Amino acid sequence: MHYHLIFFAFINCIWFSSLTSTTMALFSLQSFLFFFAISLLLSMQHLADAATCSDCFTNSRAAYYPNSDEKGSDTGACGYGSFGATINSGDVSAASDLYRNGLGCGACYQVRCTNSNYCSDKGVNVVITDQGSSDRTDFILSRRAFGRMAQTTDAAASLLSLGIVDIQYRRVSCSYANKNLTIKIDENSNYPHYLAFAIWFQQGTKDITAVQLCETQNLACKLLDRTYGAVWTTISPPSGPLSLRMLFSDEDGDESWVVPVNNIPQDWKAGDTYDTGVQVN
Repeated sequence: MHYHLIFFAFINCIWFSSLTSTTMALFSLQSFLFFFAISLLLSMQHLADAATCSDCFTNSRAAYYPNSDEKGSDTGACGYGSFGATINSGDVSAASDLYRNGLGCGACYQVRCTNSNYCSDKGVNVVITDQGSSDRTDFILSRRAFGRMAQTTDAAASLLSLGIVDIQYRRVSCSYANKNLTIKIDENSNYPHYLAFAIWFQQGTKDITAVQLCETQNLACKLLDRTYGAVWTTISPPSGPLSLRMLFSDEDGDESWVVPVNNIPQDWKAGDTYDTGVQVN
């Protein structure tokens, strides 16, 4: 009897020890898997945030038009003409890689210089109206825009004396108070044989990647060519009142067609402007 009790106690000790070890092992494994999963999710979230960070700044350099007046240039690779000097109150810029063969025309960027002695944290918002670069720069700003990166008027004079400064930039939404997307018929257009126009007051952060011109009666559409910059052209345009269709695309691949409220009249004329009646945010 005594030996049976000893044996029973011995078996129970072994079983308890085994159960405790197994339980502890399971607990350790579950803890490891739990913390591993949390770490993996955090890492994935960090990578996702880094890949889709639309608010992140990029380091670069900027110069300014040394021979320009306070605002932008009356000529430029985007085809805006004199409008390109005054849009956004003259806070405009030429761009190098960001020009993107004309696709970047009309895009807006926040640009701020990094010299804490002269530069403000806010910087200035500019519109791309031209193509150009100078000594590894991404932007050549108007004199007005270059000076508006500074904290004070005296600091602006110091920035201008430097000529080229280190900057940070990011794309931002374009916004024009009380302005709709507007079609400016190019002066070289020849009714009814050749039609060219630029699109003004492009809002939001999306690019205009395609434009169609449609007859309003039978809805037959013709895909236009981007000749250069923001200028779209076609030989033998459709007749009658014309409706536009514009494809807006963002860097994530999201696309949407926008159809203006107002049509281009049948008797359109070179040099005229037509309000589309729509805003795209």
